[in-house]
Amino acid sequence: MKTKNIFLTFMSIMLTLFVATDAFAQDKQDKKKGKETVKFYVEDMVCENCQAKVEKNIAFEKGVTDLKCTLSDKTVEVTYKTDKTNPENLKKGFKKFGMTAVESDSIKVNKTDLER
Repeated sequence: MKTKNIFLTFMSIMLTLFVATDAFAQDKQDKKKGKETVKFYVEDMVCENCQAKVEKNIAFEKGVTDLKCTLSDKTVEVTYKTDKTNPENLKKGFKKFGMTAVESDSIKVNKTDLER
């Protein structure tokens, strides 16, 4: 009888842990929904101060959840909530502090793209 009670208690604990873990994983997946990452080429980002300026300003644009600047190739990857902003609004955010950002799939961007 004692073995049966221990077994039932053990199974109850395992079931509770399984359900709690599954619920936590589902919640984590829901948080990832509605986010996108866009890569910008920022020709004006030429020094560490420029990089700091980008990090300081773009991080506080509405909807931005993550930001990665790479000074060596002048790129900025911005992860944002799609219900709060979009790439066009983020480009306007760069313009607020005097920099031009061009959406980029690759590092090489034509000068004509920067003039648009």
